[in-house]
Amino acid sequence: MLSLKNLSTADRKRPLSNLDADLKSGKIYTILGRTGAGKTELLRAVMGLDDISGGHLELDGQDLAKRPVRKRQMSMVYQQFINYPHLSVLKNVAFPLRRQGLSAEDASGRALVALELVGLAGFEGRMPSELSGGQQQRVAIARAIVKKARILLMDEPLANLDYKLREKLREEFPRLLAQNADGIILYSTTEPAEAMQLGDEMIVMHEGCILAKGPPEEIFEAPSTVEVAKLISDPPVSIVDGKIVGGKLVLGETVLPENADLKLPMDGSVKVGIRPDALSVGGDMPATVVLAEFSGSDTIVHVTFEFGAAVMLVEGIHEFVPDQSIAVSMDTSSLLLFSEHGDNITERRSDG
Repeated sequence: MLSLKNLSTADRKRPLSNLDADLKSGKIYTILGRTGAGKTELLRAVMGLDDISGGHLELDGQDLAKRPVRKRQMSMVYQQFINYPHLSVLKNVAFPLRRQGLSAEDASGRALVALELVGLAGFEGRMPSELSGGQQQRVAIARAIVKKARILLMDEPLANLDYKLREKLREEFPRLLAQNADGIILYSTTEPAEAMQLGDEMIVMHEGCILAKGPPEEIFEAPSTVEVAKLISDPPVSIVDGKIVGGKLVLGETVLPENADLKLPMDGSVKVGIRPDALSVGGDMPATVVLAEFSGSDTIVHVTFEFGAAVMLVEGIHEFVPDQSIAVSMDTSSLLLFSEHGDNITERRSDG
């Protein structure tokens, strides 16, 4: 088990602050956060590339901070396509095995198996300069998994690939990562869908801190704070001010219809989270279009209501123009309620 105990760093743009987490063998932990959240800094601290300024980093109870990088039994895949330009594809993948003392024959045999796993059988004689960006990243992934390291660190490995290749590799990753089934895998990403799809558990980071840790579906269904709610969805959950008046939820001057499943707190001010798929075209809530953009086969529409701004996800490709007036309906069953301080206070009758 890898344990972070009040882990802090101080010498990079985004210092880490008092991180606590126990990471178990045999699990994939996806680290979700915006650019600059501290994801890379966490991976670098675990790898030993950045010094720890406070707290402890332990592997099976042993202090990792005192262990040199080469002796940490770790592999890392970076955003950039980092390979040895003077070595063939086969020698690139076999390199860590040769450093471990394996014979050239044994190292090459294992490297060939790894190349087949990542779809590069037949490419072993090529040089990195002869490969596409996606192929170069596959070489880096093969080199990481062939080592069968105790800890595999992946720092946004798909970030610099085009959309189609990113989707293809994302589908293949569960099979590839299964090669490290007994290890601990930390996989950082800015994309909520990727974190949800790949992670056994998800760690949500913001400004150098861990905001949430747990099964992805649990964090998605019940984000602990407003900030977590904004991070776990793309398009993000919209947060607007509301109030409870006489047992009804009111946004601005709009009294929302009652929902049998949503328990409302005592009268007072609340923050309301509106999921993008909770809004749909057609209804009795007037809205004004600010911007519309296409995302795959869906349309993301930014709108304003009299009570604030929100983002809606509309299935299919639709044309909207700025300042267009539309009527919208809201599914109140998926609303999230937060205190004025931003803590989740949502209660549903179905939970009890």
